[in-house]
Amino acid sequence: MVDLKSQYKKIKTEVDAAILQVIDAAQFIGGPEVNSFQQELEAYLGAKHVIPCANGTDALQIAMMALGLKPGDEVITPSFTYVATTEVIALLGLTPVFVDVDPKTFCIDVSKIEAAITPKTKLIVPVHLYGQSADMDPIMEIAKKHNLFVVEDNAQAIGCDYTHRDGTKSKTGTIGTIGTTSFFPSKNLGCYGDGGAMFTNDSELAVILKQVANHGQTIKYHHERVGCNSRLDNLQAAVLRIKLRSLDDYCNARRKVADFYDENLSKLKGITVPYRAENSRHVFHQYTMLLDGIDRDKLAEHLASKNIPSMIYYPIPAHKQKMFAAFNCESQDLPVTDWLTGRVLSLPIHTEMEQEQLDYIYSAIKEFIEA
Repeated sequence: MVDLKSQYKKIKTEVDAAILQVIDAAQFIGGPEVNSFQQELEAYLGAKHVIPCANGTDALQIAMMALGLKPGDEVITPSFTYVATTEVIALLGLTPVFVDVDPKTFCIDVSKIEAAITPKTKLIVPVHLYGQSADMDPIMEIAKKHNLFVVEDNAQAIGCDYTHRDGTKSKTGTIGTIGTTSFFPSKNLGCYGDGGAMFTNDSELAVILKQVANHGQTIKYHHERVGCNSRLDNLQAAVLRIKLRSLDDYCNARRKVADFYDENLSKLKGITVPYRAENSRHVFHQYTMLLDGIDRDKLAEHLASKNIPSMIYYPIPAHKQKMFAAFNCESQDLPVTDWLTGRVLSLPIHTEMEQEQLDYIYSAIKEFIEA
């Protein structure tokens, strides 16, 4: 699904030198690479504050901790997402309130949010799924109307531009109260281990986020609040600095692959290619097609027989996961979510794909459908 080895070969000289420099300096936690990466990512995103941390799940947890949410507070979020988005809600003793997603964008259905709000609601967590932005303007209007926080789960969409109603643009993750992301190796901006970050334009909140990520302290041994230990290490920051310079190129390479898939797969009966919202410049962390009248498992088996990987993101939505049984949400009516889990299939998409590979994948799919 991702060819990290070929990507590495293109930047090998820079990466190797940067890693050796960190090792030679023997500064592994904190240090100049982390500080420089933080500043460079702030400039790229147009965010006032970037707070690096150990991984994307930590970023979500720290964001919710920093907002001062209390056990029993309700958090509105889609069920059609990776479990990290939702497990931190339960981990902190909060109550997940699942809403359905838009059948075209796969992101949270804005029209369903207000009906889910109660006096206990404190937070909305939209997910920019597969690399496309949720519709942030109306989400922020709802949040303002009901005095709610917004934490954007931007793990799959870093680099995506959202166009506001007034024509201005913002990078996803910089619109809500806090944005979070993951630097897991397969992400559009991935390191060579685990890593994550939070973004905010609120300077007071940035201080709290930094404290929570560092044992609740600003001054060593002076712990002002309950925190955790979540740090991006210097080696990963060195890699991320190099890859950040190519992030827009990486996103454009993914779009080029998506363009090929769109043009060709749209000709095949039973396949719906990903929708691209006008106000979101999709960065295609995943290329996810919808199947209608096609046996998904058999198609996946056919592709596998030809050494072509495919994945289902995500076969079991959060509201049907055993881990959330205590919230009695299994019977919740989320028809679009349930419909999607039975029909989505993701194809390989990454920065190093060659035309020969794309032709081979398309031919394999065409062969199966027309058999």
